[in-house]
Amino acid sequence: MLTVISLLSLATALSADSTEASVLNLDEVVVVSGNASGQKRSEKGQLATIDEHLVRLSNVSLVRRGSYAWEPAVNGMQSERLSVTIDGMKIFYACTDKMDPVTSYVESSNLRTISLNSGLDGNPQATGNIGGSLDLRLRRIGFDQETVHTTLSAGYEANGHLQTYGADTEISGRSAYLNAGVFCRRADDYWAGHRTRVDYSRFRKVNAFANFGFRLTPLQHIDGTVIWDRATDVGYPALNMDVALADGIITSLSHHVDFPEGILNSWETKVYFNRIRHEMDDTSRPDVLIHMDMPGRSRTAGLYSLLAAGWGRNTLRFNFDLYYNRLFADMTMYPDGAAPMYMVTWPDVGTFNTGLAVTDDITLFPAHALHVSAKVAWQQQHLNSEEGFQALRVFFPLMEDRYYQTTARVALRYLWSPQHWQISAGGGWGSRAATVTEAYGYYLNNTFDRYDYMGNPHLKNESAVEASLSAKYTADRFAATLEANAFFFSHYIIGGVDSRISPMTVGAAGVKVYGNIPNASIVNASLALSGRLTPQFSWNARLSYALGRDDDGDTLPLVAPIEYSSALKFSRGDFFASLTMEGALRQSRYGEKYGETPTPSYTVFNLSAEYPLALGSTELTLRAGVENLLDRRYSAYSDWNSIPRKGRNLYLGATFGF
Repeated sequence: MLTVISLLSLATALSADSTEASVLNLDEVVVVSGNASGQKRSEKGQLATIDEHLVRLSNVSLVRRGSYAWEPAVNGMQSERLSVTIDGMKIFYACTDKMDPVTSYVESSNLRTISLNSGLDGNPQATGNIGGSLDLRLRRIGFDQETVHTTLSAGYEANGHLQTYGADTEISGRSAYLNAGVFCRRADDYWAGHRTRVDYSRFRKVNAFANFGFRLTPLQHIDGTVIWDRATDVGYPALNMDVALADGIITSLSHHVDFPEGILNSWETKVYFNRIRHEMDDTSRPDVLIHMDMPGRSRTAGLYSLLAAGWGRNTLRFNFDLYYNRLFADMTMYPDGAAPMYMVTWPDVGTFNTGLAVTDDITLFPAHALHVSAKVAWQQQHLNSEEGFQALRVFFPLMEDRYYQTTARVALRYLWSPQHWQISAGGGWGSRAATVTEAYGYYLNNTFDRYDYMGNPHLKNESAVEASLSAKYTADRFAATLEANAFFFSHYIIGGVDSRISPMTVGAAGVKVYGNIPNASIVNASLALSGRLTPQFSWNARLSYALGRDDDGDTLPLVAPIEYSSALKFSRGDFFASLTMEGALRQSRYGEKYGETPTPSYTVFNLSAEYPLALGSTELTLRAGVENLLDRRYSAYSDWNSIPRKGRNLYLGATFGF
């Protein structure tokens, strides 16, 4: 079951007359699998995609380029300013067009939770997380559980004929455990509202995984993970190209030890390796002027060591991590009647990064707590491709083939929990180094604004100051939460037009080179309400607002207009049903300077129902629903090139457990 738990509510424990240290968590967790009794749940359960789980987080939006692999954004910031990890492992996408975010290489059947740390208060393994950090925690059965448990699942969505099938098995004993499974998705082109077909929106995906563990002593155990993910024939209607193959192998091995007495609580050390392959393809597109191949490769090896300790009123975590990543991408164009043209778009950049992080949750006295986190990281980058290096030197003759950066972040939050209230205020400062695309990208076409983009190896580190405030009031049958944060940037990295350089892509409007502008700002605010109307009916609603400006006062791209949602839920016994409404006002503030266009307002309605049955030793859960009930044709601000979303969609799902 999927639950959205605001971990701010855990702070109510601080109002008890206890001097024991408590872990202060102020952000959110999506619980993908497990017991979600009494909490907000997913309409589709584990048949939902990772993207459908992510949208449950209040600070998360998704940039959509098709019906597959949506790019997460947090607090109005995309992947350049985020850290996304899987069980603490650093993974980097292999596509220069960001068609394969890290979240696309896992499946719901293998996840327990998705945790969000908003803003600069990142998880210990996060680096460069000005906007926030996401950590996808894998599901492990653990030791001494039910001996053997098997789950079979199947689902169907009428719009696009999306079929989902999955099977996984859990085996647990006193000295070992294993959970393993396979999950498949297959979809044809979907239909927007009013039965308009969206071509090139199909995809095929297979994901297989195994999580295992061995107990060495009563206080020590080893855990391992192997994930294989393969997507083929993936269409991207908002882009000029599709994807023939997106393939990933993710592996890890960790050692965990508990300390039953003393200051130390636990110590975990993990080593990991992952390899990502991505191949863009335009052979299925009609009227292609110049056929091209655009493969990309990403390989990452790393480790982290996390030590947890408790001392008096302090709950401490110390983390050391390092990783080495290599990113390479190239392009071959095949013009009719001429020799092929070749260029390197990511010059085989090797990045070595290592850092130290510490967090401390301090119980000051009843109803008052303090959370402090900090990290410093050092990075070296080397361009291993001589061809790519020499191509960039044409535009940057003083550049070198090796660069060094140091980044840091620090954040502090104070929590006061008087009766019925939870009030927090926080602030922080952090910096990030330019990404490989921003520093070394070579003629990367952006279909959003129709410009070719060039990296800039001379970029300064971007930095930001964050301020945040939240207040939550809880009564017997009613709750209200008001949240706001603001980010003030220095040396903000964004592309600017350079009229001296000619574009390479046919039809491109020109060339933009990444540079630092003096300042920029992003502000987010939201109001959430919930209440229990009767023993059977409950209601919740949310209203959010965002504003982003550059140094000229112009609107930054992909910043949300006013958005709203509301849900009426019914429960009786084991039966659940809900009617939801979601929408946005017209995007009157849009980044015309950055190629953005206005988006009309929209409102859509969804219906869903769920009923679990116990058939002897078999657990059967049935789900059904209708999305976009009125078949509205619409696009949201984050839909690349205003690609329309799905029209009316009927879905059915069943999960068997035995």
